[in-house]
Amino acid sequence: MPLHIKEKENKESKNILLPFGKDKLDKTLFLKVSGLNFEPEISLGAKDITSFYHPENQKRVFILGLGEGKELNKSYIYYRSFIYQYRSKNHFKVNVLCDHLSDDELFNAVLGLNLGLLNVGVFKTNGSKFTEPDITVVVNKKRHQLAQKAIKTAETKISIMHLVDHPSNTKTPEYIGDFAKESGKKYGYKVQVLEKKELKKIGMDALLSVGQGSANPPVFIVMEYKPEGLKSKNPVLGLVGKGISFDTGGISIKPSANMGYMKCDMAGAAAVIGAVELAAKLKLNIHVVGVVPAAENSVDAHAIRPGDVIGSYSNKSIEVLDTDAEGRLILADGLAYIIKNHNPEYIIDLATLTGSCVATLGYHASGMFTNNDELAQSLYAAGENVNERVWRLPLWEDYAADMNSDIADIKNLSGKPVAGAITAAKFLEFFTSEHKKWAHLDIAGVAFTDSEFAKTRTATAYGVRLLTEFMKKLVLQE
Repeated sequence: MPLHIKEKENKESKNILLPFGKDKLDKTLFLKVSGLNFEPEISLGAKDITSFYHPENQKRVFILGLGEGKELNKSYIYYRSFIYQYRSKNHFKVNVLCDHLSDDELFNAVLGLNLGLLNVGVFKTNGSKFTEPDITVVVNKKRHQLAQKAIKTAETKISIMHLVDHPSNTKTPEYIGDFAKESGKKYGYKVQVLEKKELKKIGMDALLSVGQGSANPPVFIVMEYKPEGLKSKNPVLGLVGKGISFDTGGISIKPSANMGYMKCDMAGAAAVIGAVELAAKLKLNIHVVGVVPAAENSVDAHAIRPGDVIGSYSNKSIEVLDTDAEGRLILADGLAYIIKNHNPEYIIDLATLTGSCVATLGYHASGMFTNNDELAQSLYAAGENVNERVWRLPLWEDYAADMNSDIADIKNLSGKPVAGAITAAKFLEFFTSEHKKWAHLDIAGVAFTDSEFAKTRTATAYGVRLLTEFMKKLVLQE
């Protein structure tokens, strides 16, 4: 294991990392570690690095700037960036001194240091291009447990990043189901995967319709984590994630440019799997049910066509005007299923749903849609704490008329070149049975993005920490 939590420094390490915020430079600690008898010019802006050699033992001391206190929620990125930069140096060993950090700062430090070890080149012939650095986080023994929680969080995030980045020639709906089953077996929560025959039997018609043009049949994944001794009166949190393993757009085919990125169209599903897994790993005192409708939206003679009318699990009919608006179809079945079979008090769905949301919010926040002010505020606060931000957009009834169909109960596309993210949310709302505590998160702009850590867009595991933070707050409220 390349990262260790210890009370004492690793004597073999010739490097020391000392993080400081602009308003938290401990001069006494700095002078003690540096061996200097004066304070040199140091830049403590976010992600800035100042380095020098200790005058006596010749160890290299790195000062990592954490910026101002308001930037705490994204300080894990600064640690990730540091490790990413220096991991290419063979046998890089570093002691990270953390006793002067607050609990939140320590958590972000350990999280970011772990994320810096992420290797996206898993399919390269000669494997990893770097030797994993040996990282020793030096912290008081009383806070080892907190550091271990950060490690568990990082492990789940990395696992989910790999899942989203995985190529779709092997990441089929069945593969996603097997991934969830393996996670459940390893971390102690229930997983059931419904396959095509059973989906037909229970009337999961919208999901089946989306997947009928693919050689890889759809599946429906049901995950449940409920710790022993949990009181029955505790509220159930329901999570629904869009699991399109690859999206060609179907008959309404997408342009070829960047279509390869559509392997990420199951990032909502990955976030739900990761959140349930992390709740189990951290042993949160909460009852959570996650469902993932998973399908591949492909093209063959059996594929649904624009103009088709299909059924759904809710028994409501849908006019399909655009087969590239498929994510909302499978979510309709997922929402109806979780409400009918588990009756959760809270429901949150996540989906890489619309380019409209990206045009509105860019790559810094997901679009949040809900009629519940309290739920909106809780999700907003959770997002701010962990740097997985949400921004509320309207669900006004004015937009409902745009989804009216002449021949079916609802159509899957408004047909207008405006308010695409909002009308998609109105479509989903139609299948929530007017649930009072439902929120939809459109994560299209934040789940798979450009960064300094890869040459092309890669997964962020957005949603895993957001949902976990929301669960923690929910537990504290009860």
